[in-house]
Amino acid sequence: MDLFNPALVKNVTFIRPAYFIISGFIGLPEMKYYYVFLFFVYIVSVLGNIAVMAVIYLDHNLRTPKYVAVFNLAFVDLLGSCALVPKVLDIFLFNHYYVAYNDCLTFLFFCYTCLSMQSLNLVALCYDRLIAIMFPLHYQVKVTHKIMFSLIASFWLFALLAILIAVGLLTRLSFCKSVVINSYFCDHGQMYELACNDNFPNIVIGFLSPFLILWLPMAFILSSYICIGYALVKVAVAKERVKALKTCTAHLSLVGIYFIPILITFTLGPEIHPNARIINLSLTSVFPPMLNPIIYVLYTQEIRLSIKRLLKFTRRAKVMTM
Repeated sequence: MDLFNPALVKNVTFIRPAYFIISGFIGLPEMKYYYVFLFFVYIVSVLGNIAVMAVIYLDHNLRTPKYVAVFNLAFVDLLGSCALVPKVLDIFLFNHYYVAYNDCLTFLFFCYTCLSMQSLNLVALCYDRLIAIMFPLHYQVKVTHKIMFSLIASFWLFALLAILIAVGLLTRLSFCKSVVINSYFCDHGQMYELACNDNFPNIVIGFLSPFLILWLPMAFILSSYICIGYALVKVAVAKERVKALKTCTAHLSLVGIYFIPILITFTLGPEIHPNARIINLSLTSVFPPMLNPIIYVLYTQEIRLSIKRLLKFTRRAKVMTM
């Protein structure tokens, strides 16, 4: 395919730098403390998501379609944190600001794939809540393991394909001016703006991808909750309404944590200071993976009961071995 393999394009020479320079914060001293803070957030995120995955794997009562999506969310959060934070710490705490060309594209690929899957996974969890409340009698038919696995697999395929296209288009760009990326990682938008040849396809994918991966999922989630709200209003017993609404609390919290900072960043656009943009986007990248397992433990009764069962089993096993 000529679109993604520059070697096959005749009479075209692409200027690729040996490396990119990640600038990070501009004019702010002592920002190393911020990256140390990110390190502690990273540790909590890794431990929390491993714990949630372990609980779901060990407890057969949680082998339901809903927890297939929860397990996938924990896996994506873990993968995203491990792809982003260690590299960011290496760049800014150990002053390795120069990132090789291929390494930068790989860094971009994993970061954006995980960010995309976080958004799409919220759609899968929203579908589960929508069917559970709107069509409770059909839940066992409309939300099966096969349907949930198919939904998540299609999301993975879509995210991987979208990011591969974005990375493939970046390889067709020439960088003959600056190689300084004004961000905290290999940011797609910042990179194609540095190009000195035609970057129109990159601009198109730069607008199309957020629409498909962020705005469309958010529109689906908002529409779903409008339908859920309308359905709950028609429930005669107030206690039943509250009970149904409580099952959505964890998911709504995750949606707010993920989408609100992104909305602020994209709404302000060019008006937001580069340093404020870096803080906002970096916290958006590391906070949801840290808070997601905490929220599910606090708001999901099944996981709390599962943890209690596992702790009791562990204590009994210790007593029997003594």
